[in-house]
Formats: sequence, C-alpha cells, structure tokens
Amino acid sequence: MGRVEDDIRAKLEGHFKPVMLRIENQSHLHAGHAGDDGSGESHFAVEIVADAFKNQSRVACHRMVHDILEDDLKHRIHALSIVARAP
Repeated sequence: MGRVEDDIRAKLEGHFKPVMLRIENQSHLHAGHAGDDGSGESHFAVEIVADAFKNQSRVACHRMVHDILEDDLKHRIHALSIVARAP
C-alpha cells in the first residue's frame, strides 16, 4: 500500500466505521494519461459498506465520501470510483 491509499483508508475508517472497505489503486491503468502525476497514486476505486449510508441516495453517499476526502481530491487524487452502500 502507498501513502495515499493509507490516508484514504484511515479517513474512511475513522469517519464511517465501515463493516467492509476495499480500496484498489488503479493508477497503473492510467499511466501516461491525463491526471497521471507519475506518483503511482492518482487513481483509486473504493467500495465501502457502512451504516452511515442507510436510507441515502447514491449521490448522497458519494458526496459523503467526497466530503471526507475533499483535500485529497483537490491535491492528490485525480480520479476516484466509489461504490458506497449500507449493510
């Protein structure tokens, strides 16, 4: 795991207390493309299952995740795929 992935995990676990969290670094799939900063940590996929997403729309769930990762999305993460749902 890289530093960005570790930070994503710590923030999401700390805020949502998920029953399941999967983070996949997909940066290697985008090497040389727009947004590739050469760090190998610019593109991620997140799957998270937490009570916080209960009775929330898909858009609301995505906004909740974006709010927690706001600074990273502005400065370190170029692309983030999210699947967020309640248990």
